[in-house]
Amino acid sequence: MKALAGGDHKLRVLSRHAGTNLSPGVQLFVWDAMKGLPPAECLEGVDAVVHLAGEPVGQRWNDEVKNKIRESRTTGTRHLVQAMRAQSTPPGVLVCGSAIGYYGSRGDAVLTEESAPGSGFLADVCVAWEKEADAAESLGIRLVKLRTGMVLGANGGALAKMIPPFKAGMGGKMGSGDQWVSWIHVDDLVGIIQQALNSSMRGPVNGTAPNPVTNADFTKALGHALSRPAVVPMPAFTLKFMFGEMSEVMLASQRVLPKAAEAAGYAFRYPALEPALANVVAA
Repeated sequence: MKALAGGDHKLRVLSRHAGTNLSPGVQLFVWDAMKGLPPAECLEGVDAVVHLAGEPVGQRWNDEVKNKIRESRTTGTRHLVQAMRAQSTPPGVLVCGSAIGYYGSRGDAVLTEESAPGSGFLADVCVAWEKEADAAESLGIRLVKLRTGMVLGANGGALAKMIPPFKAGMGGKMGSGDQWVSWIHVDDLVGIIQQALNSSMRGPVNGTAPNPVTNADFTKALGHALSRPAVVPMPAFTLKFMFGEMSEVMLASQRVLPKAAEAAGYAFRYPALEPALANVVAA
């Protein structure tokens, strides 16, 4: 949002909370994506929509949580597209969030936007999520489905949960460490979104850096960035005991390449992991 607010744009934000802190000049509209359509006036005269809302995946799963993860994405996207349909002039472009969970866990296979969906809970969620977004194309809206990997940023996300044990000298590879991690610096994710808004990109776009690494290499690099050892492994059975079914996300192997973003001419600020981690840790 800050990147767009810094340009010549007028921004409207949809949030579940009326008290959300926003930059001056940004309009706030309250919307619970699960309960109904967003206010019609929030879409009037809008050129583009970026939709990234969804229940956090990084929590212990049970039936209720899994239902929230699924419905917050599918029902929320359906309500958003329905609201666009009601506009006399729909937005020109929709950038809709998705995730590399779409591909499932695929070992050493190299995955691009042309790869078939995988199997498992998150793969099924992503397929259903994208299907809801596909309805926007019938309105003449250019649709970009952003399949995001692990986002490296200073605020929140998976990295924020990993840093404390690493700082305490308790970090190390997860499971075998052979599984592939497809990551992206938050600045590059924002950059790809901006590219999607301002270009002719359409269809699935992998929001990942061009150099995925194994979990063993990722944890080693994180330990180096924090000047801490990364020698305390977390066996798969321990992860399953601590996190239940959600541990599948930590142990999944996804070697994803951003072919669509590169073909559109996007130049990554952080194509390699070590400088990306150094930047985030220093923030």
